[in-house]
Amino acid sequence: MSKALSDEKTYKKRSLWLEAWRRMKRNKVAVLSLCVLAVFLLIAIFADVLFDYKSVVTKPNIANRLMAPNSKHLFGTDELGRDILARIAHGMRISLSVGIISQIIGISAGIILGATAGYYGGKLDNFIMRCTDVFLALPPILMCLAIVSALGTSFVNLIIAVSISNIPFMARLVRGQFLTVKNLEFIEAAKCMGASDMTIIYKHILPNTLSPIIVQAALGVGGTIMAISGLSFIGLGMQPPSPEWGAMLSTGKEYIREAWHVTVIPGIMIMITVVFLNLLGDGLRDAIDPKMKE
Repeated sequence: MSKALSDEKTYKKRSLWLEAWRRMKRNKVAVLSLCVLAVFLLIAIFADVLFDYKSVVTKPNIANRLMAPNSKHLFGTDELGRDILARIAHGMRISLSVGIISQIIGISAGIILGATAGYYGGKLDNFIMRCTDVFLALPPILMCLAIVSALGTSFVNLIIAVSISNIPFMARLVRGQFLTVKNLEFIEAAKCMGASDMTIIYKHILPNTLSPIIVQAALGVGGTIMAISGLSFIGLGMQPPSPEWGAMLSTGKEYIREAWHVTVIPGIMIMITVVFLNLLGDGLRDAIDPKMKE
């Protein structure tokens, strides 16, 4: 009997996600965004295969300095003669990896804090929420600036700074979802059957709160890319010769009059990536939210 109930629940979960995927496929903008981002992800993964890091991305070649886009260098070259297309590809790896890793860390910590606060309530809830209020009182970019300034500029410290800035909002989001779900009938039934708190939290409540978390994660990666680009632009993110897009903007801004492509192309890549991430997030919201079926 219990096995039959388990199989029925598994089937219902699968059918819900299949229905969400069907609605997602009907959204042409979301599908286009997913395809473009999949291509970007593949380029980031195989950047070393496409362009050698030492000989093409970081090695100066003054003879090719500030070349306009041409058949040999599709995006032109920068102030040191380095191929901008190769640097964009390797910069894509940095931006996407920092964005995805920081979101995973922020979501994981936010789920733990938000689930604890939302499920147990009381003084523990008040303490956790007041702590998040302190962090939410600061704009995320200022918090990142403070953390990076204290820890120093490096890839790991950049991830730490952006992850910490993501935690408070995610904790509040998860707490709100837990407060909505924890008083429903099936949760009361699980308590009557003797299920432990951890079982109720991670097996019964959390799976029913994943929809807004997934949507926020997709939207959050775009915001994270903007944050790390901004930090690198002012010199507190990835440092040259690292091909991070914000750092490329910073070093290329001095040559914008004589070589527009050095600054404009990295800026366009940031814009395209963030726009498609936001469009994908909107598509996921429309597909997952039952209220958006029509």
